[in-house]
Amino acid sequence: MKRRSFLKTMGAAAGLAAGVRPLFADPADPSRRLISHPSGLPRRVLGRTGQAISIIGFPGLALARTTQEEANRAVRASFESGMNYFDVAPAYGNGKAEIAMGPALQALPRDQVFLSCKTKKRDAAGAMQELEQSLVRLKTDHFELYQLHVMSTAAEVKEAFGPGGAIETLLKAREQGKVRWLGFSAHTKEAALDCLRHFKFETVMYPVNFVEHYQHKFDPEVLALARQSGAAVIAIKPISAGSWKPGEKKTRNNYWYRALEEQDEINLAMRFALSLDPVVSAIPTSFIDLNERSIIAGRAFRPATDTDLKSMQALAEKYSPLFPRKPLYLGATGPHSNYGAHV
Repeated sequence: MKRRSFLKTMGAAAGLAAGVRPLFADPADPSRRLISHPSGLPRRVLGRTGQAISIIGFPGLALARTTQEEANRAVRASFESGMNYFDVAPAYGNGKAEIAMGPALQALPRDQVFLSCKTKKRDAAGAMQELEQSLVRLKTDHFELYQLHVMSTAAEVKEAFGPGGAIETLLKAREQGKVRWLGFSAHTKEAALDCLRHFKFETVMYPVNFVEHYQHKFDPEVLALARQSGAAVIAIKPISAGSWKPGEKKTRNNYWYRALEEQDEINLAMRFALSLDPVVSAIPTSFIDLNERSIIAGRAFRPATDTDLKSMQALAEKYSPLFPRKPLYLGATGPHSNYGAHV
């Protein structure tokens, strides 16, 4: 299929309005410009923040499974490899990841680190408590980015944006200089769209990967609305190869989803996610070795070609989606639904 026909088909499938740019970004678009870095790992401007961040971000959850010495080495090595975007949350390992990342970051120049954190609390008081605790654990006086974590249900959205909701804490913290920019993460399409309609966030953290895209179009509507609202997207699960099949032996200590392992496939998956508009950066599956392979993929990044897209579509057919085809939004009853405490 010719590129023009392919993009036209993809745009129609996403339900995009006439005149909106195609789902796969035009490499010539100034907003998609790659900023070279001596390390070889490029950067991009994170939307309205104006900040240039590495196109691969550090998966803080990985530190929930390391010693402090291992955490120190991983953070330092990632920074020296060109990574300046570090993401973490109090939910990761029940605080272990934050506790490990704090000392590790002390070895880095703070003004060269873009640090993001999150809260799963939906009420203002709970969110403030988590924010203050995270600042202490991470040994900093501010976060560049602070996010509502894993927005999943209608009830959560209603609480977070209602009177006494978590959004009040985010706004207050921004006024106090404790956070600079605001975002959210979501594991359901409906919650992501709802959050984007409620508030003009700077960022959206959302699952963007080839299996979910080709199997059931999990991302087009969210990407389109994010672009329309001027929010930059941070891709999570970019190297996911979907869910485990019944009876299949799980790898990586029974990790909740399958991740690509081979470097050439990781390169291709990252190329796919980072070529979508308005995806700026991607956070790999939370293991130190997969982070290292993802940095290699980031250094090798170039916009996806027709051949790349055909390869990803063929590969996607081998796997099962991680997220359900039918939305859980109205039926889910609490944070994370059935996904567990993940990114």
